[in-house]
Amino acid sequence: MKSTETAFIFIEFQNEFCSPGGKLYEAVKPELERNQTIPNAQRLLAGARAKGCFVIHCPFVLNAGWVQAHACSGILAGILENQMFAPNTWNQSIIDAMKPLDSEVVLENKQTLSAFSHTNLQALLEEKGIKNLIVSGFLTNVCAQGTAFTAYDLGFQTRMALDACCATSESIQRYVENDFAPVLGGANRADAILAEIE
Repeated sequence: MKSTETAFIFIEFQNEFCSPGGKLYEAVKPELERNQTIPNAQRLLAGARAKGCFVIHCPFVLNAGWVQAHACSGILAGILENQMFAPNTWNQSIIDAMKPLDSEVVLENKQTLSAFSHTNLQALLEEKGIKNLIVSGFLTNVCAQGTAFTAYDLGFQTRMALDACCATSESIQRYVENDFAPVLGGANRADAILAEIE
């Protein structure tokens, strides 16, 4: 994969998930520690920067009006009920360990599962001539997997850096590793993915 044709997207490395006091921190804490998600993501981010790849940070932001207007149930209803990822709050902020550089893109308007929905992600990638998309972040089987599915369907060479992702349990993480990652093909660990990039 050529560095000039490769983008890395870091999904929801926010206090809500990653920091004590975040409303979802306790739900992911065991897997954060077991999978070493944040140190692996930091290494992936450093590698992407060193290789001159296009870097995108993708925080989730609660859009209460949209959720209410669309009668969303399930995960989005829970986010609304518990006021998670509320705009302009500490909880919604990207953690310092993954702080974007001024030259990097912070994707706006991610309010559902796939990073392609309600955002300009596809247009950004096409404008930059991107052919390869590396996905990492939260939750492994929800927003990260949803984004990877969409990217693959749009024709991007897609990889999930699964050691830089996090689920709410080891069994869910293993499901994505064993049953979904082979659908995409290619490497699915940070170091192996970085080694593919020229």
